[in-house]
Amino acid sequence: MAFDGCCSDCKRPGDDCPLIWGACDHAFHLHCILKWVNSQTPQANCPMCRREWQFK
Repeated sequence: MAFDGCCSDCKRPGDDCPLIWGACDHAFHLHCILKWVNSQTPQANCPMCRREWQFK
């Protein structure tokens, strides 16, 4: 989803939906990456490059 909008969990832009960067320099909406990380087992990877996900 475009970064100037909001993620699917937020009602409107600015609803506590900041951008979060990973150590790999890919950026995601906070809610989107948290959903992804929590759904991955045993280790979360970046959805873009598949490197091990680490918050920057």
